[in-house]
Amino acid sequence: MQTDSSFTFVLFGGTGDLSMRKILPALFEAHRAGGMLADSGKIVAVARHVADRADYLEWVNEHVKPHVSKNGVDETAWASFLDRIEFVKIDLGNPEDFALLRDAVSDMPGIRVFYLATGPSLFVPICRALASVGLNENSRIVLEKPLGYDLKSSNAINDAVGEIFAEEQIYRIDHYLGKEPVQNLLALRFGNVLFEPLWRREWVESIQITIAEELGVEARGDFYDNTGALRDMVQNHLLQLLSIVAMEPPHSMDSDSVRDEKLRVLRALKPIDPRDISKIAVRGQYHAGVIRGNAVPAYATEPGVKPDSTTETFVAVKVEIENWRWAGVPFFLRTGKRLADRVAEIVVNFRAVPHSALGASALRGGANRLVIRLQPNETIRLYCLAKQPGEGMNLASVHLDLAFDRFFREGQMEAYQRLLLDVINGRLALFVRRDEQEAAWRWVEPILDEWAASHKPPKPYAAGTWGPAAASAMLAQHDTCWLEEEN
Repeated sequence: MQTDSSFTFVLFGGTGDLSMRKILPALFEAHRAGGMLADSGKIVAVARHVADRADYLEWVNEHVKPHVSKNGVDETAWASFLDRIEFVKIDLGNPEDFALLRDAVSDMPGIRVFYLATGPSLFVPICRALASVGLNENSRIVLEKPLGYDLKSSNAINDAVGEIFAEEQIYRIDHYLGKEPVQNLLALRFGNVLFEPLWRREWVESIQITIAEELGVEARGDFYDNTGALRDMVQNHLLQLLSIVAMEPPHSMDSDSVRDEKLRVLRALKPIDPRDISKIAVRGQYHAGVIRGNAVPAYATEPGVKPDSTTETFVAVKVEIENWRWAGVPFFLRTGKRLADRVAEIVVNFRAVPHSALGASALRGGANRLVIRLQPNETIRLYCLAKQPGEGMNLASVHLDLAFDRFFREGQMEAYQRLLLDVINGRLALFVRRDEQEAAWRWVEPILDEWAASHKPPKPYAAGTWGPAAASAMLAQHDTCWLEEEN
């Protein structure tokens, strides 16, 4: 991916955790690869916790280096990367300080990218301050999630930002859309005749999408306790993955063609009747437990969390899509913290053969399935039945395996690296459009409202397990189970 696009990349929240762990490491990898970033491109960090550029570079050396280049840091590349970085000390609460930023970037080349790695409460003040000094022209703005607390607050932010930046200037980032297997899902579906005839209700029994974490809330207790898993993961990551899985073939891979098809899926989600929420949605909260031999505390005792908190750390929900392709096929979405393993995957369970002369195993649903693993190891695995060697016609499950790190000799691109390059080069297809975001909020709001009104506590589950038993019971009603339960 070669580029001659000059750019000035302005990073708000330049000393924050996201900048240290993801954004600057991704920019370094693009720089180290050569040719991905224009030589003239500059990175301008904005923060108030360090004094000057020298202090900031010292901060970067300490906090970014541990997150780059798994096989060691190329010191020559690292030194030349640091040469790209400038620093402006700004108090984001003081709009007059933005004149300092304007003066710093006025002679820098190319498109300006403003990355808001800050809390959402700062999005609108930053955008207004940028406009006050004329920095909203010839620019792009990147907004991290969460964008609002509900549909109303999300619309308020989008309305305010939309008064300053045109929609084509706004990049709402969801890093799961930048992961290699998600891109390969599009390639598998729309580049091969093999899967498209099967990708419909006649041949698909159910679909599971899981994002599971072993970690708890870490140092984010204050934030998480006011957010919860439904807002933090379902409204954005999981519904975006669902829309990619279920979308119709786009006219082309340009940004609006792809996003138009995703929007059609989100608008076709079966509306939620509040009376049915207890049947189609499970929320849980982790209690003390053991993960990989280490004792971990209950959520309610984590720093920043209220002792009587009813915030959910686990959600499982059944989704239906009311269109001709997917009518009657249940989609099961699941996410949680302090679960038994760190995994993100999409499981497409195909229907059993209608009649088998080979025994009952061929009539079992899910004998044929496609498993797209997003993390920790990125693979695509197609399961089918084959005869076991030896006497008799005994069937066993086997799989065809596409492990990207073994098949492709060139290194894979991390999600943030791909998405940051897309911002610099003006590619919007992997970013969330406003109407997509509104449709997702509109669908989850009845669940949020019902949980808030019911005052019922989340179902408890021990850390190190796969969540409340009710999540398994929900799938059992459809004569299926979560993938790890079958194995």
